[in-house]
Amino acid sequence: MHPVSGGCYCGNIQLDLQLANAPASYQPRACDCEFCRKHAAAYISDARGTLRIRINDQRRSGTYRQGSELAEMLLCTHCGVLIGALYRAEGRIYATVNVRVVERAESFGVEQAVSPKQLSADAKVSRWKDLWFSSVELA
Repeated sequence: MHPVSGGCYCGNIQLDLQLANAPASYQPRACDCEFCRKHAAAYISDARGTLRIRINDQRRSGTYRQGSELAEMLLCTHCGVLIGALYRAEGRIYATVNVRVVERAESFGVEQAVSPKQLSADAKVSRWKDLWFSSVELA
């Protein structure tokens, strides 16, 4: 496993990722929806990896549902950084991380454009379950 860490600017939300492969083998997905474009977000995830999200002060974190409203965008409300997205189903949390919050983000591969807004709700959920972290701890 390849450990990677990151978090928001003020340190309220911190991440610990364990990736199955070296960071260079992951191509961040740059979503073309308005919300993600306005945040310049590109996402990484690993269905075989693990993700631990630590929120120091819950009052300084928030979620926002946009588009199909199936996933929650996780943000630090203190410094304004978009951390990533969460999808909750069957008692499990699936997640993807905005590569911009990861230390040494430049070690990841070249970004690729994706257009999830073209997918149906069922297709989105299926894609998330296949690609996103499925071993997520939210503390």
